[in-house]
Amino acid sequence: MADNTRAAKLADRIKEIIAKRLDRGLRDPRLGFVTITDVRMTGDLQHASVFYTVYGTDEERADSAAALKAATGMLRTEVGKNITARLTPSLEFIADAIPENAAHIQTLLEEARQRDEASRQLAQGAAYAGDEDPYVKPRELGDDED
Repeated sequence: MADNTRAAKLADRIKEIIAKRLDRGLRDPRLGFVTITDVRMTGDLQHASVFYTVYGTDEERADSAAALKAATGMLRTEVGKNITARLTPSLEFIADAIPENAAHIQTLLEEARQRDEASRQLAQGAAYAGDEDPYVKPRELGDDED
């Protein structure tokens, strides 16, 4: 079993190799503007999960996913030629949801800002519901109660 540092180094190397190969271009017209965001290796270095994003519409994302699936064998051959490992890892391409998650977080932050502003507006004209001093004071005994 390989150590985690070797798996991380191999993942970085695979990320570079695939990104350079995609930069040089594939002969598939379905491939859009693809960015490799991350590669994760299994502990035995036999499987690599390649995360990618595609800039464009949902149709372009689906076309790019099909193009990457079709080019998996060629990209694995390219990886095998350029790494110094006994076995070439199998590749799995997974669409990364970073842009969608970022847009969702942005809308949540905007909603939180609007709610904060609304609560600030309510707090400006607010008054306390109870007495000025809400703490219970100890009872003072009079002369009669001693």
